[in-house]
Amino acid sequence: MRPHVEMIHEDDYIWHAAELPGGEGRASERRLSADEEDGSGSLRLDFHTDWGRGPGIHHANTEYYVLDGSMTYGGRRIGKGGYLYLPKGVPADALTFAEGTRILHYREYGDAGFDPVQSLAAPRWEGAREDVIVIDSEAMRWDAVPNAGPMPGLFIKYLHVDPVTGFYTRLVHAQEGWADHRLAHHPCYEEAYTVQGHMEYNFGTLDLGTYFFRPARVKHGHFTTMEGGATWLLRSDGELHNWYTENEWVRWGGEAINYGPEGGRMRWSQSAHDLGRGPSRRTEQDLEMLRASLAYAREQGAVDTDVHPHGQGTDKSLIAIAKAIDAARLQGGHGDHDHPHDHSHDHEEGHAHGAPALDWGADPATLEHPDERTDAGAHDRGHGRAWKSGDPIPAPIISSLPVRSRSRGYWDGEGL
Repeated sequence: MRPHVEMIHEDDYIWHAAELPGGEGRASERRLSADEEDGSGSLRLDFHTDWGRGPGIHHANTEYYVLDGSMTYGGRRIGKGGYLYLPKGVPADALTFAEGTRILHYREYGDAGFDPVQSLAAPRWEGAREDVIVIDSEAMRWDAVPNAGPMPGLFIKYLHVDPVTGFYTRLVHAQEGWADHRLAHHPCYEEAYTVQGHMEYNFGTLDLGTYFFRPARVKHGHFTTMEGGATWLLRSDGELHNWYTENEWVRWGGEAINYGPEGGRMRWSQSAHDLGRGPSRRTEQDLEMLRASLAYAREQGAVDTDVHPHGQGTDKSLIAIAKAIDAARLQGGHGDHDHPHDHSHDHEEGHAHGAPALDWGADPATLEHPDERTDAGAHDRGHGRAWKSGDPIPAPIISSLPVRSRSRGYWDGEGL
């Protein structure tokens, strides 16, 4: 599994010697994120000299994307925007990178292993089914995303789509002014590296060189695209369905044993609203763009509620708790305590006091994927699972402490 990284700027990461076995030349890598169980990784590489290696077979589905400079595969040279997909277990041709080239490099479902072969006629590994892809993305046309959110303005270039698993790699561009006031979650992971532009969202600022890896079902959004738009190389390990949330809230608490007044006990609670108090990092331009997204959605028939940043207005967690209590009372609860009794009001653990369960609107059991406690990914709440129309839709999960580097990301309640 990979940790939730949201977000970092690559300049905050150290350089390592690049792990490119069998090659000649010198290169360094920044490890944006890694899966220490199977060797998968997302890397930013710089080539300090010309570098190359001959034909061979990769131990992972391997991708290269040229940010600056050039690469040559099988005698074909491609500059900025060049993309190469080399499937696991499939013979690949000779590959070189020119001195000074900067690339994104991805390994999926395997490590950096590389077995040299004499020619492309070498046998594939058993089960290998995809073919090599070589693309000059600069020569591709941007296509409009058909369901871009509440307003149009997203464009896409597909680089690779696995027809069996739905895993895909694409370039995505948001035009200046595109916004989405909602929070989304997906059944698959999503990762992106910003190759151009500036966007604000609930986890912070996306600009050139920023990166995130977001496990399945982590909610994200409140997007506002600034001057010049923004572009990312974006990957997902399955088909990306969008499920939306509004009026989101998080509250936690407990009873202190020895950190209350004078080292004693106390009850306490905090919420995302509490974290958002004080000056907001959201500018008036940000808020105006979110309101424009809401207005557009309403014009299309949506009944979405007003946009209020965390820390402003009424704490949404308190509203939700009040609604749950009211619903319980309507179902016959005894919230008014108008019945006679001679017991204490100290509601200790295990003392139900005859109250019905609070009504949160949905049975918690329906908010999980039916297999998530029993399948091979049961150890990982952010494990992606295939979803198809008609299946129950699992709710978002909480990632309260994603990896953030020192120059990016915010703690203001939105990023919970």
